[in-house]
Amino acid sequence: MKVDGRCHCGAIAFEAEVTPGSGMVCHCADCQTLTGSAFRANIQSIPGTFRIRRGEPKVYIKVADSGARRAHAFCPNCGTPIYATAAENPTRYSLRIGTLTERAALGGPAREIWTKRRLAWVPRVAGAAQSDGQP
Repeated sequence: MKVDGRCHCGAIAFEAEVTPGSGMVCHCADCQTLTGSAFRANIQSIPGTFRIRRGEPKVYIKVADSGARRAHAFCPNCGTPIYATAAENPTRYSLRIGTLTERAALGGPAREIWTKRRLAWVPRVAGAAQSDGQP
């Protein structure tokens, strides 16, 4: 499915292809902090389909305790998170579902990860596979 996305102010616009029903919710502490919310909802782009159509996101490189590096892109004007990807040689982009025009047509998430960090008041997503750590 082709999707179009944009940041809140419209300075960044992008397109990609995704597989509906393949979304993921992450409850890890990093995702909670980076979103300023209780979790992050993502969907992976199909490799080779992500393209920025307008603007240039600012990129922050997060270095995990393991040493793994992940690039997080956001709008430099309004701060909207756009995607995360490998810091070097990215092929897939973890798109933020809230930025996608077609978000309602994607279906619910297929899985939840880092559920051991889920806040007590956040309910489990019915039908989604559960993982206490990484996928």
